Amino acid sequence: MTQSTQAVSRVDRPLFIATLAAILLVSIPIIGFHETAGAVISQLFTLLTQHFGVFYIWYGCGAVVILIWLAFGKYGDIKLGDVEHEPEFSLFSWIGMLFSAGVGAGLLYWAVIEWGFYIDSPARGFAARSTEAIEYAAAYGVFHWGITGWAIFCLPTLAIAYPYYVRKIPYLRLSTACVAHLPNGVNSKRGRFIDFIYMINLVGGSGTSLGLATPVIAASLASIFGITHDFALEVAVVVLCVAIFGTSAFLGLSKGIKRLADLNVFAALALLFFVLAVGPTLFILKMGTNSVGLVLQEFIRFNTWTDPVESSGFVESWTVFYWAWWIAYGPFVGIFVTRISRGRTIRSVILNMLLWGSLGAALFFIIFGNYAMYLDLNNILNVTGIMSDQSPEAAITQVFLTLPAGEWALILFALVAIIFVATTYDSASYTLASVATDHLHAGAHPARWHRIFWAVGVGILPCALMFIDGGIQVMLSTTIVASLPLLVVGVIMTSSLLKMLREDYQLYGCMTTPAARQRHAAALDRN
Repeated sequence: MTQSTQAVSRVDRPLFIATLAAILLVSIPIIGFHETAGAVISQLFTLLTQHFGVFYIWYGCGAVVILIWLAFGKYGDIKLGDVEHEPEFSLFSWIGMLFSAGVGAGLLYWAVIEWGFYIDSPARGFAARSTEAIEYAAAYGVFHWGITGWAIFCLPTLAIAYPYYVRKIPYLRLSTACVAHLPNGVNSKRGRFIDFIYMINLVGGSGTSLGLATPVIAASLASIFGITHDFALEVAVVVLCVAIFGTSAFLGLSKGIKRLADLNVFAALALLFFVLAVGPTLFILKMGTNSVGLVLQEFIRFNTWTDPVESSGFVESWTVFYWAWWIAYGPFVGIFVTRISRGRTIRSVILNMLLWGSLGAALFFIIFGNYAMYLDLNNILNVTGIMSDQSPEAAITQVFLTLPAGEWALILFALVAIIFVATTYDSASYTLASVATDHLHAGAHPARWHRIFWAVGVGILPCALMFIDGGIQVMLSTTIVASLPLLVVGVIMTSSLLKMLREDYQLYGCMTTPAARQRHAAALDRN
């Protein structure tokens, strides 16, 4: 980073102070009243999912439809950046950073044991552990981490990237995505309120994801080193991850996050293919193929099933939770992916996020999840029993210990998980610092101290959530509570993007030609 770049990267003090105060106002009461905080959050979860769950379903469907239309329509060739700009990062590094920022920490948790929550309480009224229950249990994880989820991530990416790179609005914030409906700009009261909502949602969403991943790492380290798994160890894991991503944040985007992401892709692929090679390879491949086929065959049904007759609670507890998590995390991923996507076209961003995001996540579920399911179905390891009697993270640890050279496999799993958590913290701190920075032009970065400060600050809520009673249900509930305001912002953001695309196309013609972009740039200079 050049000195001049640092000079213009001023902290937006009102937004900075308001967000820090909100984090403390939420976290301190949770720690102080941890015995009752879990019950209150869970009650809010029930209230919100029962009354607003269907709106999350609509949002997911709408995101898929709009992105397909954009990708294959007249706007698909528009480049995010100037005509001469080429992609800053290779596709491999881009995908690695996408995973590390977006889903890495949560993916390792759910990929191994999500099926275990479905097999005895299946969807669609199937009998527990019936053939249908088993097949749908394996497929639902692939669906929840598939095209619809990545569409929810991709929509804010485009909504932020278009005004940032094409209209040259020098604010890398969620309010940038809504600028067409902000007459007084992103620094207006409405714009600041939108950014404040985003920052609180990011802390809540990352708190959920990291609050799930951190106990898994702690359980793995406890097993490896023969120490007690307690709250102190979990806090030590948070401190370790903060130290790693604090160093990464100091090094910057290209040297820090990119290198960690590249390293972790290789480590994760090595672990995946090791499990596939030494595990029940044929069962994993057959069940994986069956799951992909089932999701493709019933894609519309999966996306629109609301269980209106039986009201079993499955949709609210899982599909609505996942869409809420993707929505809560969406602007964060959108800001980060915007920063690494200059030079790519709208079509490229959409297809790469939906395709590689879905395939990459499916790979984890197919290999890790089906290996764990095989152990349970064949009475090799009572995975679901360990999940209910001990904890999900204990079950994950035991699954990897059943492998040949199980301790080494668990060490590699812990390493991958630590880096995923570190890069998730790292990316979260980068986007928080970006939002709380005044005038951040394309190619510029927030101040280093600012990124490191949020790297520490974003670890406060996960520690608070791990401290309270209620376990995983509290984590899921926190996501729902945090994401609800972004449903409304998401509609405004989408409308703003379509409005800008339509206006620019009508005024300047096809924005993919140099002449049109020159006319557009001249108009921006005059304004």
